[in-house]
Amino acid sequence: MNLGVDHYLADGCERCPLGATPACKVNNWKEELKLLRKIILSCGLTEQVKWGVPCYTIQNPKTSKSESNVLIMSAFKEYCSVSFFKGALLKNVDNLLEKPGENTQAARLIKFTNVQQILDNENHIRKWIFEAIVVEKAGLKVENKQNPTEILPEELKVKFIENPDFKLAFHALTPGRQRGYILYFSQPKQEKTRLSRIDKYLPNIMEGKGMQDK
Repeated sequence: MNLGVDHYLADGCERCPLGATPACKVNNWKEELKLLRKIILSCGLTEQVKWGVPCYTIQNPKTSKSESNVLIMSAFKEYCSVSFFKGALLKNVDNLLEKPGENTQAARLIKFTNVQQILDNENHIRKWIFEAIVVEKAGLKVENKQNPTEILPEELKVKFIENPDFKLAFHALTPGRQRGYILYFSQPKQEKTRLSRIDKYLPNIMEGKGMQDK
């Protein structure tokens, strides 16, 4: 178990002013998140914090990266969720896995609003986790129909999952403005720098501005 996830469950991601306050959205789903965490860890995944939220990975020496992201666990205002990075490759039993957004290609999530929902779907959750592990170990990829210059960095995808309004604002920008941001956000090699660039320009994007707009 990761102490950073303990901190997340106690105080949220603390990347917005509501962190560590009663108004933090994590407080709405603490019991649900604790149960999801227990189920996920029982499947043998490694627990970390990435992009400010609990992220679960496997060691995978067969790929170019020794570590592969499998899923993230998140709290939203109206629900909490488990989101699979390559959920499009999983068997969508009863159509429970949803796209985070209309144009999402790879990620799929399942939403929960109470503990009983999680208990009722525990077997599905475990099957998806083990299936996702197989997908990662096999090195399978979701075919991306975008132009290479328009492929979103992982940090931006996670931001979209966390903040649907931000995703809508981004896709409301002109194609040129979107490309400019994507290129700028994708350039740094370090995850921390990519994330800081996204956070810096999030207010501009929410206002419909491009990088050069004042």
